[in-house]
Amino acid sequence: MIISATFSKPSKICEEKLNQPIKRIKIKRNSSESKKQYFVESFTEKQSFHKQITTEELDKFIEENAGITFKNVLIKTESEEITIISNKKGKITRLVKPLNCEEKVEKSNSKNSVTKRIINSSKNELLFNGQKMKNYIIQEGTNVPFMILLGVMTDSGKVISAKYDKFRQINKFLEFVEEIYPFLEKKIFKSGNQIRALRICDFGCGKSYLTFAIHYFFTEIKKVKVEITGLDLKKDVIEFCNKTAKTLNCEGLNFKLGNISDYDNENSPDLIITLHACDTATDFALDYAVKKNCSAILSVPCCQHEINFQLDKNLKKWKSLENSTNELMPLLKYGLIKERFSALVTDSLRCEYLENAGYSVQVLEFIEAESTPKNLLIRAIKNSNNNHKDLKNAECLEKKLEIEPSIKKLLQ
Repeated sequence: MIISATFSKPSKICEEKLNQPIKRIKIKRNSSESKKQYFVESFTEKQSFHKQITTEELDKFIEENAGITFKNVLIKTESEEITIISNKKGKITRLVKPLNCEEKVEKSNSKNSVTKRIINSSKNELLFNGQKMKNYIIQEGTNVPFMILLGVMTDSGKVISAKYDKFRQINKFLEFVEEIYPFLEKKIFKSGNQIRALRICDFGCGKSYLTFAIHYFFTEIKKVKVEITGLDLKKDVIEFCNKTAKTLNCEGLNFKLGNISDYDNENSPDLIITLHACDTATDFALDYAVKKNCSAILSVPCCQHEINFQLDKNLKKWKSLENSTNELMPLLKYGLIKERFSALVTDSLRCEYLENAGYSVQVLEFIEAESTPKNLLIRAIKNSNNNHKDLKNAECLEKKLEIEPSIKKLLQ
C-alpha cells in the first residue's frame, strides 16, 4: 500500500500535460473514513491546489507521469521506498530500497500493539512504545482525524517526521489556549451549564492547522460548543478548508473569503487569533478585537514592514540635514538590525495600545527561534476592572522616531 508520493523536477511537457505550471506534487494517505484514499497537494510558484483521489486514480497517475512528466518521483509504501528518475535522454530508472527491520517493527508495533503510555510526572514526559516524548496536549499515538487528514500523522497516529515541527507548533499554541480558557469559560457558562457557544475568529487562517486544532481542543477535549470562523484572502485555501471541515464533520466551524479590514460579524467573538497575519493585517485584527470587546487575543505578528519603510524615509531625511543627530541612528545604520528593530518597535507599540484599551498584555516566545524567527506571541486578556494605561511612553517613542503606526490610527 502506498503511504505517500512526491513528484518533483517537472519536464518540458509538464505544463502542457497538466494544464498548469506545476512545480511539485505531494500525495498522502487520507484518513480511513474518507471515500477517496489519497490527498493531493499541487504547487505552482505562487499557489497550491488540493484534491482527493482514489487508489486507482493514484496508480494511473503514477503510471502516466512518473519519469515522464516529472523526472524525480519518490514513493513510500509500508515496506519500501521506490525512486523513479529519468535522465536527459529520457531513460527511466526505478530504484527500490527496502525498509530496515527496525522501521518495519516500529510500523508493526504502532498498528497492531496496544500503545504503552507511562507518565513520568517529575520530567513531564511520556513513554510511547518505549521512547520518551513530551507530555503534549495532543499526543503522538492518538488517532486525531484532522492531523491525519492534513498530513501531520499517519493513520496509526504516528507523527510524520517532516511534519514534527508543525506537530510541536500546534501543541505549543494549544498550551496558550488552555492557559486562557478560564477567562473564556466565564463568558459561556452559568451555574455549570453552557449558555451559548464559544465564539472564535482566526484571521489569516491559511491552511488552518491551528483552526482545526482549536476546534478539536474545545469540542473533543473540553467538550465545549463552539462557533469558529476562519478568514483568508485565498479562494482555493478557503474552499479546501471548508471541504476538510465537511469531511471531518466539524460542527460550528466555517471558513470565509475576505479581508480582515472589511470583516464584520453581528456576534462579538470571545477569542481572536492571528498567526503570521502579514504586516498591518495584524493591526486590523487587534483593532477588530478591541472594538468588539473581545475577551482574549492570541497574536503572532509577521512581516512588520510599515515602520521599517517609515524609518527608511526618515533616515534619508536625517542624513540630508546638516548637523542632524538622533540617538537611535546607530540602530538604523545596518539593514538587518534596522529590520529587527522595526519589528520590535511595531510590536511594542501594539502592546502599549492594547494596554491603553484595557487589556493585560504579555509577550511570550511562541516556538523556538531555531524553528522560525517569527516566534513572538502577544497574549492579551481583557481587564475585568477595565484599567487603561496612558500612552506617554508610546507617544515619546513615536515622536523620537517620527513614525505613525497603523495601530495608533486605528485605536485612537
